[in-house]
Amino acid sequence: MKRMPLFVSSSMTRKKCKSTRCNMLGRGPMTRIGAIGLTLFVAATPGSAQLIPAPQLPGVGGAVDRVTGLAPQVDRTLSDARALVQAQTARMRDLVRRHPDRIALDARGNAARAGELIVLDADAQTIVAAQARGFELLEQVDLAEMAVGYARFATPRGMALAKAEKRLRGIARGKDVSADQLHFASGATAASAPRNISGVKPSGGGGRIGIIDGGVSARTPGLARQQGFAEGAPRPHDHAAAIASILTGDGVVRASAPRARLYVADVYGADPAGGNATAIARALIWMTREKVPVVVISLVGPPNALLARIVVAARKLGTVVVAAVGNDGPAAAPAYPASYAGAISVTGVDARGRPLIEAGRAAKIDYAAPGADLLVGGTDGKARKARGTSFAAPFVAARLSAHLNGDVGRAIRSLDREAQPGNVRRVGRGILCGDCATRPR
Repeated sequence: MKRMPLFVSSSMTRKKCKSTRCNMLGRGPMTRIGAIGLTLFVAATPGSAQLIPAPQLPGVGGAVDRVTGLAPQVDRTLSDARALVQAQTARMRDLVRRHPDRIALDARGNAARAGELIVLDADAQTIVAAQARGFELLEQVDLAEMAVGYARFATPRGMALAKAEKRLRGIARGKDVSADQLHFASGATAASAPRNISGVKPSGGGGRIGIIDGGVSARTPGLARQQGFAEGAPRPHDHAAAIASILTGDGVVRASAPRARLYVADVYGADPAGGNATAIARALIWMTREKVPVVVISLVGPPNALLARIVVAARKLGTVVVAAVGNDGPAAAPAYPASYAGAISVTGVDARGRPLIEAGRAAKIDYAAPGADLLVGGTDGKARKARGTSFAAPFVAARLSAHLNGDVGRAIRSLDREAQPGNVRRVGRGILCGDCATRPR
């Protein structure tokens, strides 16, 4: 079957599918996906739970307002796991309140792209039946190399997303139906930090490492290619810049993969509904076609059937996802994509090797790496203090890339030998790259 394109020009106008095939991968231009929603820092206060939003990303513009304020202390956290889960729920509802035309809650209460649903392996009978019940076919995609196909529908006008999801599930008769859920960054940075640095500069090969996140500056060391999967993308964001700085340095932060070539996919751009599962899936498909063997995804969301299939298929094609477990606490539901089969899940530890109190959980924990008491780079070229499991994932990706020579299994065995023992229950098979982080003195 004909391969579908991965992206379309930002100048392409919105159009509707008139048949069961469509060349568009989105209702609007492929470059229209949204802004990074940073995970909340939680400050410990005696006898109460005080939630402090992460800093607003510079240069985002009026269309994006997920985050406001500034976390005054990145080293203070709250051990109340229930409060973290409540903060996660509040974040979802706040997004819907502020962007009702772009974001809605799905049948499980997760924030998702409004008015759109996905059916895996949709056949002609399913499509016709859905159309007869008022669902509009937006696209049908066949990814032959991944043995994955899906159809994307617009929901009937005026019908709530959760209700439409339940109705389409009945029509699809056992096929996987899901909303296009949003994913959030699993870490944040705070005010500029001193430039005095410490840490060691590890050796590593010059392999390709992918980042699925926001965009980075064209001046980012090691940047080989950057592709937008969102409206206005690629556009630089601090969270993605921080991930890149950990990998290839920025003049202030030491590189953990100094000779790596970075492939960056911006799945946020300027759309409030950015970071959705479909955008991440398309970005990962692009990574496989670019032969990128290691991809960092420091984003978390709920399970999504399409993204789960793409992660598994990508690994079979030689692309491994290294994903953070998030910062919604140990009482939160398992984080994805870290929990997908084939993904390497990463949690964070502080400078003393202690697991982060706010670290989320996954179906399994593979490794831990520095996630606090460290410096990262920003879009303005200044170093910042950072905390979150987001920043642990690139350290693991760097070490995996250093050992990778076409055999993922052998590289993982090398990581196991390199990992420093810790509390196995909370740091997986051990701590990697514990001395790689750039830390303030």
